[in-house]
Parts: sequence; C-alpha cells; structure tokens
Amino acid sequence: MIRDLSLAQDNSAPAVAGASTGAGNMVTVEGAEALWKQVAMARRRGHRIAFVPTMGALHEGHLSLLRRARQLADWVVVSIFVNPTQFAADEDLDAYPRDHRRDAELLAAQGCDLLFLPAVDTIYPPGHSTFVDVEGPSRGFEGAQRPGHFRGVATVVTQLFHMVQPDVAVFGQKDAQQLAVVRQLVRDLHLPVEIVGAPIVREADGLAMSSRNVYLDPAQRQAATVLSRALRRLEAHLAAPGDEARQATAIEAFIARLIAAEPLARLDYVAVVDARTFEPLSQAEGEVVIALAVRFGPTRLLDNLHLTLQ
Repeated sequence: MIRDLSLAQDNSAPAVAGASTGAGNMVTVEGAEALWKQVAMARRRGHRIAFVPTMGALHEGHLSLLRRARQLADWVVVSIFVNPTQFAADEDLDAYPRDHRRDAELLAAQGCDLLFLPAVDTIYPPGHSTFVDVEGPSRGFEGAQRPGHFRGVATVVTQLFHMVQPDVAVFGQKDAQQLAVVRQLVRDLHLPVEIVGAPIVREADGLAMSSRNVYLDPAQRQAATVLSRALRRLEAHLAAPGDEARQATAIEAFIARLIAAEPLARLDYVAVVDARTFEPLSQAEGEVVIALAVRFGPTRLLDNLHLTLQ
C-alpha cells in the first residue's frame, strides 16, 4: 500500500530529522521517514513531483534527465542507490564507481530539490523477501545475459516509486530494455506514475555516456566509438527505399559486419525489437529499437537506435 503522506507533519523551520542541506537549497535524506516528510511538505505546497532514479557516478547523461524532470515538474527528487539485487555474483558491484560527494555537488548545481541516498538496509531491511518479476520485456537480451538483473531492477524501482510517490519519472533511453520493463511494471501494477524516456546523451565522438566508460583503457575507448558509427550508418541505410533493407536479418547482419571490423570489439548481440514489448521483429516497422551489446575487454557497453518507421 502506498503511504498516505497527508498524515506527515509539515516541519518548515529546521529540516526534518535525518535531513541535511547541501549546496543551494538541495536537501539530502537517507532514511524513509525523512524522505516521506519532505515529500509531504512538497505535496502540501502543491508541487508536482518528478523523480530520477540513478546508481550515482553521475555524468552529463544523468544530468540531462534531471533537467528534463525539471521541465515536467515543480520539485525534483534524485536517488543514488547502487542496487545489489540487479548485479550477478560475477559482476562489478564492489567495483562500481561511487563518489557521493561529487554527485551531490553536481545535483545541487543543476537545481535538484532532494537527494535520496538510502543505505542497503533501508531498501532491503533485514528479513526482506519480496521481489517483483516483470515477464514479457525482461525476456531475452539483457535478461538472458544477466539472469535476475531485471528482477532486481523491477523490485528496486517499485520500492522507490512507493517511497517517493512521484507524478512522473524520467529514465534514459540508452537502457532501452530497462525502460520497456519499467513501463510494463507501471501498467501491470496500475502505478500512478508517468514514465518519460529521455534521449541518449553522447560524447563529442559519439560514444554513449555511461558510468562504465571509465573502465575502458585508451585503445578500448577509441574502439568503442564503433557502436555509434555503426548505428549512424544503419540509420542512413534504412532511409533508402526498399523493404529488403528493413528486414531484421539484414539489419542485424549490417551491424555485425561493422562491429566485426573493429578488432577490439566483441559483439554479444544485435537485435531489432518492438520498442514497447522488446519482442524481436522480422521487419523494422512502427516504433522499433535496434539494440546492441558489445564487449571491449572486460567492459560491456550498450547502445541502441530508436526509430519510428512507416
């Protein structure tokens, strides 16, 4: 059940217990009770609330989500939580970059109103045993490559939505399958949250911004630009007349050839899928995502092209 925030007290003078102010007027809270009180005060003031969930290690891509959220609402909440349930045992949970002080400074400078910085036992208290599975869009691709990943994503997103109670939440389109999973979750559970997908933000050389880009050595970093170059060439290729170019097998072979030409790149998958369901398509038509995952040494990067084709 969603907590009734109208019962929380409005402590407008000093900040609520467990809350602190950072640069500008941004408030940082770590506990659930402190969060609920801050959200209740925002509701009392008639604010529309936008939410941007992150795992920290913020870059311009994350900050663009915050700016989009600011366009959609009066009061913006950003969470930083490295969610352990979406990492497999052999993945980079312990090594995942963390710099909360730097992240908080970036958020405050961009006009974030509240930073929610929970501990693991705030999200998963002792004895926690409830998880959320979203079938359909979670099958295949990242779901197959990373078993349990979307179960962890769906569980933490559900918890954060219930805690923050936003009117709108902004997610990046770079993680296109995750976005499809979240939209399915909201539909299936009738959650009163509008989900907005924000465009991929890229470096000057075209590489999609990602917290994992820091793992690349200089040669791998240069090689990784093959992802965006391949997608740009595909977009131009699809603009040519004729149905043959839009067959999924032709698109996937086109991308695979371009990726194979980069010696440091190892293709995990390329697929043409329905943007809403993430079901594979035989022909690229309607709202589609051409999704790919590529490894450069131990680092695995995602990228995609989101198109609406008549």
